[in-house]
Amino acid sequence: MLYTKGIKELLLLLNKKEVSSEEIVSSFIERIKIKDKVINSYITIDEQLLLQQAKESDRRRAQGKALSPFDGIPIAVKDNINTKGVRTTCASKILENFVPPFNATAYEKMLNSGMILLGKTNMDEFAMGSSTENSYFGPTKNPYNIERVPGGSSGGSAAAVSAFMAPGSLGSDTGGSIRQPAAFCGVTGIKPTYGRVSRYGLVAFASSLDQIGTFGKKVEDAAILLQIISGYDSKDSTSVNREVNIDYSKINPDVKNIKIGVPEEYFKGIDSEIKSNIESKIAELEKLGASIVPISLKYTEYAIPVYYLIATAEASSNLARYDGVKYGYRSQNVTDLLSLYTKTRSEGFGKEVKRRIILGTFSLSSGYYDAYYLKALKGRALIINDFREALSKVDAIVSPVTTTTAFPIGDMTDDPLQMYMSDILTISANLAGIPALSVPTGLDSKGLPIGLQVMGNHFEEQKIINIAKAVESICNEISPVD
Repeated sequence: MLYTKGIKELLLLLNKKEVSSEEIVSSFIERIKIKDKVINSYITIDEQLLLQQAKESDRRRAQGKALSPFDGIPIAVKDNINTKGVRTTCASKILENFVPPFNATAYEKMLNSGMILLGKTNMDEFAMGSSTENSYFGPTKNPYNIERVPGGSSGGSAAAVSAFMAPGSLGSDTGGSIRQPAAFCGVTGIKPTYGRVSRYGLVAFASSLDQIGTFGKKVEDAAILLQIISGYDSKDSTSVNREVNIDYSKINPDVKNIKIGVPEEYFKGIDSEIKSNIESKIAELEKLGASIVPISLKYTEYAIPVYYLIATAEASSNLARYDGVKYGYRSQNVTDLLSLYTKTRSEGFGKEVKRRIILGTFSLSSGYYDAYYLKALKGRALIINDFREALSKVDAIVSPVTTTTAFPIGDMTDDPLQMYMSDILTISANLAGIPALSVPTGLDSKGLPIGLQVMGNHFEEQKIINIAKAVESICNEISPVD
């Protein structure tokens, strides 16, 4: 069953000429047809294009002209990453039929390596949410328990990999939108340093926080994808012109003499099973030779208000472009320009998106800017300094990813504040712009996955990947029951 294999396993089979890209793609297509009726992890799949690209890849390999060793491997892509000629909806009615005229740079790098677009994955509308329930195309279900959420906003990307409907996938992470669903779905998810991967062609939610990252069943799979999509891009003014130091083939799980910081604030108010699981893995790392150093990230409690002021302010600015004039959904029942704007946005945006636009617009409005947005920027500076100080003493920081395992669908939809609080352990890494990842460490008593978070200094992705590999080596492999 080819669909059960990850990127690295498929890579070996392709390079040994034991299978073809067409066989791999056909296996995933059949799997998706059976499984996604329940999970709902995909929004758009172009089966004809998929098979055509696989045949082209096989021809290149037969002629000895493979674009890279990864030529012919299919990858799922979150539906807020532009794919030329393939619908990109952001899971919103307002972009329901939008087909972008250009590719996102991260996706272009994928194509340049010969990788194939498996499909566009479901998400919270405009990446605003932590459960993938805020989708115009319906919620995605958790492969471990279909009555529970897969996390968000990259829930479709995580669920597709977890349920063997993709060997790897791209997602985006604004406040934990890769790491939290990775933890809930029992896969590895990596958010790189801000500026490591180009944001060109990623539909903006909060521009100073958004970052494209990767998912894989195993650490190597997520690292392979990250290596491919990383690098400088002149089209993105926030892209950093720095050599890519990520090499999946050089992953070294040796943690001897590695200093690992454990922040006390990240172990307060979390589920007891998660706490004991993560603490046991930290103890195992210590047995492998790592030095465990208690640290304090004292401004953690301010992360939620800081994040939700900055993110909503930037969202209110970024989403102003959806006005019914240039592209996207347009209300027909209008009499003048003002009614065109108001009715298009009222009908086209979902409840959560409208809530965040209103919050952001308020915090930026005259008389409130200094009291809210400016104060949040000062709070962000304190959080950045918190991490800078901590990471000057340790090589990496280890913590839980989430305060609970996957919660029931509908459990928090009527309480947005409770939903926002579920991001408490992930959003600080976005505010600080540092790389962070989630690696699965086992199941709780309900059979739901638990994730361990590794955070590192800017551009030290390889270091946190190495530590994640060490964690993976001491954990039993998990998979949902089919």
